[in-house]
Amino acid sequence: MAKLQVVWFKRDLRLQDNAALTAAARHGPVLPLFVYEPTMWSQSSRSGRQDQFMRGALTSLERDIAVRGGNLSTIVGEVTEVLSDLKKSFGGFELHAHEETGDLWTFGRDGKVRKWCSSNDVVFREYRQFGIERGSKTSRNGWSKRWDAMMEQPVLPEPTAINWFDWKRGRLPEPQYDLKLEWVQSAGRRAANDTLDSFLTQRGEYYQKDMSTPLAGESGCSRVSPHLVWGSMSMREMYQATIARQDALRSGPSEKRGYWLKSLNSFVGRLHWHCHFTQKLEDQPDLENRSMILAYDALRQSNAERLERYENGMTGYPFVDACMRYLAANGWINFRMRAMLVSFASYDLWLPWQESGKVLARLFTDYDAGIHWPQVQMQSGVTGINTVRVYSPIKQGLDQDPTGDFTRRWVPELRSLPGKAVHDLETVAEAPTTYPRPIVDHKAATTYAKDQIFALRRDPVLKAEAAAVMEKHGSRKRQAKRRRA
Repeated sequence: MAKLQVVWFKRDLRLQDNAALTAAARHGPVLPLFVYEPTMWSQSSRSGRQDQFMRGALTSLERDIAVRGGNLSTIVGEVTEVLSDLKKSFGGFELHAHEETGDLWTFGRDGKVRKWCSSNDVVFREYRQFGIERGSKTSRNGWSKRWDAMMEQPVLPEPTAINWFDWKRGRLPEPQYDLKLEWVQSAGRRAANDTLDSFLTQRGEYYQKDMSTPLAGESGCSRVSPHLVWGSMSMREMYQATIARQDALRSGPSEKRGYWLKSLNSFVGRLHWHCHFTQKLEDQPDLENRSMILAYDALRQSNAERLERYENGMTGYPFVDACMRYLAANGWINFRMRAMLVSFASYDLWLPWQESGKVLARLFTDYDAGIHWPQVQMQSGVTGINTVRVYSPIKQGLDQDPTGDFTRRWVPELRSLPGKAVHDLETVAEAPTTYPRPIVDHKAATTYAKDQIFALRRDPVLKAEAAAVMEKHGSRKRQAKRRRA
């Protein structure tokens, strides 16, 4: 009799292009398993909005398995305890799962699982899901070409005639949170397909421009990020669908192309950069807690009042506060505004990036540790290799919300102020007393911050450390095969 094959679904909640499921189906009866881990959800970067989206994706997977004659075993507990229970019930089995680059906690959890499997004579096979490379031989040299090669491999079809194996099924704990979200993004396989399709055919023509502003970003950005986080669709599927759409545009009437080709090429670049940043965390998991150059961690000091006002959108900088309140209400905001929010916390408020980063992580429905922490470090100037980018909250407001309507919508205390006046309260004779004055002076605060950062950058010892960071984490040549507009 063939040995039982256990497929441990983590952040790959789909049947299509699922290497772990495909391999397991070839070797014996398949037990699909999802473990809801309370310890993971208690981590300080986790939140109810992430849990809610995961539940939607999980429900979609359960339904897809059920219509194919199987049942997803959803168990609440720690993975090694669940595996021990399985072994007691059925004896030997083989375990299949995708490699995961997540929180530092997940690296530790996966290490415990490998150790348990080794001690219990259970074969544990892990499979690549993204263009991330695991192992001591990983090198950035040639990495982009290898990413291209993986994305261009054929998408794995959904396995047919799976011999499903049924085990006990549990119930997820009742949600203990009040999300207070104004808009909740739909989760699951169908939602992922619909979201990508609408982006590629209707919403994405001006993506290059729309990703910069909260006014157009809500519709003009792809909005596929939470689907990538929980794996309702694979990145390879997204990549190949985008390339197919570009090919179709090229073969059609030129007058119908508009800005599509450039925008979709930019989107492919974003998929690539997703893995570029995630590779950094894969190669150095402690980037969640420590700067790439450790000396930078001594620069900033905790300030509870500043952090609280930042989190609640009460800094006295209207556009920053509008973006924070929008994010709190929607679980998402466009890329440039994310960068501005990190910049403001790190340079204007001079807060440790670890603290402001956790505030933002909890607010993001699409929180992905592999992107989040390397990006937060880059925007905070602690990598030693990236350009120091300090955003002016007033200039960003004027550029990205020129009418002031977005800011008045989310900071209603200022709704009486006309036009652009809402962005710079220093130009207003009588600002509403219900809204706080600026928490810091932007020019003075950022001048001090840049002086501190650049003083470290001039240190010969830290210059050598920066060179080592570049060798380990820096990008090399752009992808040789990326399609050009």
